[in-house]
Formats: sequence, structure tokens, C-alpha cells
Amino acid sequence: MKILIYGHPILREKSKPVEEINGKLKETIEQMAELMYKVKGLGLAANQVGIPKRFFILDVAQKEGNPELLVFINPEILETQGEVSYEEGCLSIPGYYAKIDRYAHLLVRAYDLKGKSFERELSGLAAIAFQHEYDHLEGILFIDRLSLLKQNLFKRWWKKNKPKELFYNP
Repeated sequence: MKILIYGHPILREKSKPVEEINGKLKETIEQMAELMYKVKGLGLAANQVGIPKRFFILDVAQKEGNPELLVFINPEILETQGEVSYEEGCLSIPGYYAKIDRYAHLLVRAYDLKGKSFERELSGLAAIAFQHEYDHLEGILFIDRLSLLKQNLFKRWWKKNKPKELFYNP
């Protein structure tokens, strides 16, 4: 399993809904989790590994040494509240970080690995990471949320720093 890098067309596709939660999906999520932990990411969306489907994983608790893998299949944002700025990075844009404005609190709905619908309130880093990964499913990268000036600065930075390949396998 490889992480796709900025410039790969799948990262710009709007992901399609997951139609069946089965053993193959569970296996894919296990592989994604292994990869995410290996590269010390907080989240990983399916399209970042070349699967244009609506699911992602998060684990912001690992930062405090208490790993708790969260799986969101066909996620929806039901309510938003407040604002927060946070310096984000992305596994698909290695080495680049920028302050992004996000909602501070969310109410979300998704399906778990058993196919059961659930709702969850998220705040702080969990809300930020959820929005970052949700954007991936919409074909949006965090750099798209920068001002035009900062997007142009990013493009110059990327020309100098981009990897040779449009994917990497850590």
C-alpha cells in the first residue's frame, strides 16, 4: 500500500460511497492503519492510498500515547460550531505545514466496520482531523483552504521540494 502524493489525480476525485462493508474493506482499513501508524499520521483517507471511496481512519489519541483507531465509513457532517486555527500537514504533501481555519466542534454521522450507523461529537484536534480527512473525500486538499498568496507561495515551495514519484511506500 502506497500513499499518493500531491499531483496524483485520484487526490482530486470526489470519492464514491461505500456500498458494502465486508472482509475486504476491513482488511484494507487494517492495512491503512498499519501504514498510518508507521508514518506517524493522525488520519488517512482511502483516496490517499488510491481508493476513491468514502471512508477514512483517525487516531488523534495516539499523540498522548493512548491509541484509539476511529473508522468513518460514508461520513457526514451534521452540525458545526465555532472556529479554530491549527497548523496542519498532510501525508500527501510531505514536509509542508500551514495554519488552516476549521470548525471547532462537529456533530458527525458515519458507519462503523459492523455496518452500524453512529453519531459522534468531535472537538479540538479530533474535529480538525475529521474535517481534513473529510475534505480528502471531496477531492479537497488543505492547501486549497489557503489564501491565494499562500497558495502561490506553496506552489513555489513545492517546485523545489516535491518528490520524484507521485506516491511513496514507507
